[in-house]
Amino acid sequence: MDFEEYNYNSDYNDDEYNDEIKRIVPDTSAIIEGNIEKIIKEKGLNYPEVIIPEAVISELEHQANNQRPTGLRGLENLKKLQELSEVGGLAIRVTGRRPTKFEKDNAKLGEIDGLIRDVAKDELAVLITSDKIQAKTAEAQGIPVIYYAQEYKGNLDLKIAKFFDNETMSVHLKENVVPMAKKGKPGDIKLVKLANEKFTYKQLENIAEEILEKERYDSKTYLEVDREGAIVVQSRDLRISIARPPFSESLEITAVRPVAEVSLDEYHLSAKLIERLTNSARGILISGSPGAGKSTFAQAIAKFYDENLNKVVKTMESPRDLQVSDTITQYAPLEGDMENTADILLLVRPDFTIYDELRKNHDFKIFADMRLAGVGMIGVVHATRPIDAIQRIANRVDLGTIPSIVDTTIYIENGEISTIYENKLTVKVPTGMEERDLARPVIEVRDFETGTLVNEIYTYGEQTIVMDIGMVENSKREKTKKDKSPVQLIAEREILRTMKRIAPKAAIEISLENDKRVNIYMSEKHIPKIIGKGGKRIAELENDIGISINVKPLEKAADSFESRLAKRSLKKRKKDKKAKKSQLKEHNDALKDYKLSKKSRNYSKDNYFDLEEGEEYIDEDNTGEILDEDNANGIYYEVFELYPEVRKDHLVLPIGKAYAGNSFDILLEDKYLFTATVGKRGYVKLNKNLDLTDEIIDGLNKSLRLIARVID
Repeated sequence: MDFEEYNYNSDYNDDEYNDEIKRIVPDTSAIIEGNIEKIIKEKGLNYPEVIIPEAVISELEHQANNQRPTGLRGLENLKKLQELSEVGGLAIRVTGRRPTKFEKDNAKLGEIDGLIRDVAKDELAVLITSDKIQAKTAEAQGIPVIYYAQEYKGNLDLKIAKFFDNETMSVHLKENVVPMAKKGKPGDIKLVKLANEKFTYKQLENIAEEILEKERYDSKTYLEVDREGAIVVQSRDLRISIARPPFSESLEITAVRPVAEVSLDEYHLSAKLIERLTNSARGILISGSPGAGKSTFAQAIAKFYDENLNKVVKTMESPRDLQVSDTITQYAPLEGDMENTADILLLVRPDFTIYDELRKNHDFKIFADMRLAGVGMIGVVHATRPIDAIQRIANRVDLGTIPSIVDTTIYIENGEISTIYENKLTVKVPTGMEERDLARPVIEVRDFETGTLVNEIYTYGEQTIVMDIGMVENSKREKTKKDKSPVQLIAEREILRTMKRIAPKAAIEISLENDKRVNIYMSEKHIPKIIGKGGKRIAELENDIGISINVKPLEKAADSFESRLAKRSLKKRKKDKKAKKSQLKEHNDALKDYKLSKKSRNYSKDNYFDLEEGEEYIDEDNTGEILDEDNANGIYYEVFELYPEVRKDHLVLPIGKAYAGNSFDILLEDKYLFTATVGKRGYVKLNKNLDLTDEIIDGLNKSLRLIARVID
């Protein structure tokens, strides 16, 4: 908006009222612009009384604490007024009250401006402001007001823009570091020095101040993120990030700009793909690694739909950095939430919406909701492999809706289209399985150009499986009699999870003979739980899993069980002494010698299973003495695997009532996730909306193990 439109005439702007101006109340904008000294000089005021509201000082202090140049400049101007009062140029007084937290939080709604007007009204003073709305509101309340229009500075070029040339993608400025820039194009990028002289804090501070000043005046420069230590400004085609302590260890400014505007023709798309984009593709995911050229390709598609197909195109961005034509409206999060933006877009009814970018559960949910509502959606998502984009959304929506949400996936690498997938829903026996009873809904992911089946997505029990067909075929060719295919390994793991939910304290070994039959070895006392009354439960399990189940006593399992039993040990509770908790070493495949106490108890590799009542416990001191059940009281596990339950709103980690009140480290294989205390019901609950929950579910889908480790 041109600031010439801000011209505002008040009676007190005329010189004939100069003699009536005895008391002046400046608002925050007038202090920042330094208008008080201008008024005194221009109107020849004789020793006026300048009344500073506490609300003005509080607002300037808040801005200064957030490293905003307006706050620092305002405080500096207040200091000059104090110096002027000392030499007799004016009288200065501070009055009013400091704003409450509510008033500070709602400053943009006029709460602090209202406090300033109250001071002017109570003191029978003239209000000085550079805020158009403040001036009009004051006059409406009968408060004398002088309005000074702000000097328009929106046409000034930024200093940081001078570092860019036609080949520069980004400029990196940091305190006590020489300026650097990335030059080239996706696939051929080089980091080069722009100068040999290091930047000082003062130099960077001046550049940051200039950027934030432009945001105040230029309608094409807007603040996208404003948090403690981090500010993101979009100034036309530049996305500028400013990082300060405590967020970063020193002041840093990074500016990113698209290298070039390209059209879809420059990607040399096949006629088959052009036809799909024109007539049938309505849910598109554009994926690739950072800097691969995803956003550039998204801009090209937006231009294609807008200019070639005459479609109504909108964007959802944070920050709004896509370079698109003026006919395409770019929307930011409304009131900080993209869901509110989506609600407005559904009323606008665009033909296509570009969502840049999809990161969290919330983003994928909004994308899916809008697509299922009939809006054509183009999502931009980070991925290191072509299948990763589909896998990320597969874990967040119902499996059967995936082809309706995403029908085409385009993977960008080095600025070019590397892979194109199309998704279709069918009912079949998954590749790698043989029994017809295992038929289920399967999402086929095929190479768009060749039609080759690349991946299959289906559910097995409660898990969503994304199976690499190439890996299955290779395993078939390389398989020996003792080897098992990836599908069989996943099946064994899911069957073990199912059995553990029925008999959590049982020692269980799973052995899948083939795709039609599985042997389950477990302690005899728990076998009736699996069989059920009249064989009802095992029949239901066979129906759910789709294969025949044969349950056998644990002692009939392979010899590997005996070697594991020999590794387990307990501390003997000595007679006539205070009882100590015995400690049982649990062995997990991926655990690497965890140190659980100062005694450096190390854990070697082995599978987890439970000791049963009546078993013999070997003395840790290797005396050969057998501990009876009475001397084995207080047995508890220090490291064991968890089998989570996915519920509607939570992910439940069952640990056991015996551990209620105890604290555990939770790990995904050997990666520490968090520490939790077991509730009185014996489990830990995680909200499904947490990123941590997504990480756990993604890990389980990749056959990683979730480990609980007791804290001493």
